[in-house]
Amino acid sequence: MVDVHSRGPNVLITGTPGVGKTTLAREAADRTGLTYINVGELAEREKCFDGFDERFQVPILDEDRVVDELEELVKDGGCVVDYHGCDFFPERWFDAVLVLRTDTKLLYDRLERRSYSQLKIGENVQCEIFGTVLEEARSSYAEDIVREVQSDTPEQMEQNLDAIVEWVFAWCRQRGIELEGIER
Repeated sequence: MVDVHSRGPNVLITGTPGVGKTTLAREAADRTGLTYINVGELAEREKCFDGFDERFQVPILDEDRVVDELEELVKDGGCVVDYHGCDFFPERWFDAVLVLRTDTKLLYDRLERRSYSQLKIGENVQCEIFGTVLEEARSSYAEDIVREVQSDTPEQMEQNLDAIVEWVFAWCRQRGIELEGIER
């Protein structure tokens, strides 16, 4: 957990690709006034890669460079961070870690619609079956800040969003922090 947050909490939204992280994180940032950070986009923009994985046909993330790029952005709080991995971020950064989960049939269909290769679909579905990201979160962060939430339907997405927004505002109220431009 970060020691000083002058701009609100830092929230990490993580989970297997295709579970709805980006949709939820963007909307949570919009509704709370927090800053949205998509780690994949940041890595692309700042060229935070260390090679190329031929098997999966994807760049290999340079996690140290990503942490260096993010440090200044998250140090004062007030961020919603979106990424499918979570074990390389410093524990002190986050006040809440949400691990989105979804039914594997739904996940398969979502990834297929994104034109993922069968190899990538299989790997991601297997990660979801085994709860890989959830286990990473549980082993990397304090138990009381990690939450597992289901993300199968639009209704669940809305419930998750409402819960995040309410938590952010409660967190800020407890610390006497007002979120700029947001009335609640």
